Amino acid sequence: MEYRQLGASGLRVPALSFGTGTFGGRGPLFSAWGQSDARDARRLIDICLEAGVTLFDTADVYSNGASEEILGDAIKGRRDAVLISTKTGLPMGDGPADWGTSRARLIRAVEDALRRLATDHIDLLQLHAFDASTPVDELMETLGGLIDAGKLRYAGVSNYPGWQLMKAQAHASQHGLPRFVAHQVYYSLIGRAYEQDLMPLGADQGIGALVWSPLGWGRLTGKIGRNRPIPEGSRLHETEQFAPPVAQEHLYRVIDAIEAIAAETGKTVPQIAINWLLQRPTVSSVIIGARNEEQLRQNLGAVGWSLSTEQIAALDAASDVLPPYPHTPYRQQEGFARLNPPLV
Repeated sequence: MEYRQLGASGLRVPALSFGTGTFGGRGPLFSAWGQSDARDARRLIDICLEAGVTLFDTADVYSNGASEEILGDAIKGRRDAVLISTKTGLPMGDGPADWGTSRARLIRAVEDALRRLATDHIDLLQLHAFDASTPVDELMETLGGLIDAGKLRYAGVSNYPGWQLMKAQAHASQHGLPRFVAHQVYYSLIGRAYEQDLMPLGADQGIGALVWSPLGWGRLTGKIGRNRPIPEGSRLHETEQFAPPVAQEHLYRVIDAIEAIAAETGKTVPQIAINWLLQRPTVSSVIIGARNEEQLRQNLGAVGWSLSTEQIAALDAASDVLPPYPHTPYRQQEGFARLNPPLV
């Protein structure tokens, strides 16, 4: 397993990390993702650790806390061998104090997560979404206090607008507070919007990307293709309404390109999609998930080899879309493009 720095921090994370959204299986969304109990989770974590995957990502909203509880139970006796990443900020109930990132909510959410995880610290806490109702000074000072208290090691965000992330970084720098070191983002061969603003921001500000849904919400598993509709039993039947959208023809064009490379290399569609991500700027770790051992071992096969320059170019071309304004002229007009060469 390759290990990388998480952004500009001193924390080293594996190139692949494991997402525990499949642990617990409570509620309509998470029951469709997976229903691993503590025994199943322990087996999957065993396999991860054998492969060098030491970072495990969860969230308080995953199965209403059950994912954190199962993860905590599954790592019992080996806490020092793992890194725990969890998220908070999304609603955990209907009350006014059950959502957001206010000082009171953050402190209570961290205490609740520590209890469910059965640990005394969280290696990386990420704000699951931007909360427009909490002032940036309150947010960053609260996180700084939690880090000073030893309850958190590092802080990051997830699904954040670029200008709000930059505002938080600037406030932290101005007041000598800990800065965000991670951004958990949706990024895949069928969803490259991350590259427009958030990737350059991450490169400039030392914020490493932790990629969620690298297989495009299950669309790049190899089970779907131009002449292969969504199979029975796919979670897409129950969860597609929550998925990042993608035009059907664009999806098929990308899958066609991946399958051509799969035929050349003997690798699977998911392995190629993940390997492409591992070679993108600012990506610190790609979060893989699995409902069973077979899926996990297949995804672990995405490391230890690299796509060729020609193969990457073919995937880039197939997955490319014209970005929205104001990025459009930087792609279409020579004078604009010369001013700002892309990172990728």
